[in-house]
Amino acid sequence: MKAIGYIRVSTQDQANEGVSLDNQKLKIQAYCDLKDITLVEIVEDAGISGKNLNRTGIQKVLQASRKKEIDAVIVYKLDRMFRNTIDALETTKKFDKWGISFHSIQETLDTRSAMGRFFFTIMAGVAEMERGIIGERTRQALQHKKALGEKTGGDIPFGYNVTRNNILIENPAEQKIIELIQRLREKGCSLRAICQELENNNHRTKKGCLKWNPKTVSLILKRPA
Repeated sequence: MKAIGYIRVSTQDQANEGVSLDNQKLKIQAYCDLKDITLVEIVEDAGISGKNLNRTGIQKVLQASRKKEIDAVIVYKLDRMFRNTIDALETTKKFDKWGISFHSIQETLDTRSAMGRFFFTIMAGVAEMERGIIGERTRQALQHKKALGEKTGGDIPFGYNVTRNNILIENPAEQKIIELIQRLREKGCSLRAICQELENNNHRTKKGCLKWNPKTVSLILKRPA
């Protein structure tokens, strides 16, 4: 049996133990040696999110499968190739049509049998559920930090400074500019007119620029008090 291996890491994954590109390569090679499978190639997507299948490596794997140049596709872990159940089921359905088996080492999955296909369907759903739970916890943690007035990433918002403890505190001078922006908007001024007024009065942006962008003003107006 000839197989192609697929490996992937996102920027964040590179710092996590167990999913590095080298580790995935070693696991796939060892699996092929154990199963007496000829590993033709290992395709990688380095530093790329797995949110969809629009990845160079994935497309190469699909092309090789479609042309029946291989007999199997092997990954170290299910979420290296798929991030949602629909992508997983639709892609492996294509593999079945082309006579290609799909193997995931971590979950001990092999779709060559009906039982393997059944467990693959279950595990794809479980993996997506786990990612959803992690996402919910992350959002809740960020909301809690925001409620405490902590900075949660990105640039410091206009109107505030940040302390050494990562707490946002009001910047009095910038707060006055925000009040001016709100008053001008209430009078019916357009975003561009507000920018012009700010520039005429030499009010500076967070980065110290005298040139204001309507999008910046819009974000300030949309931000909750």
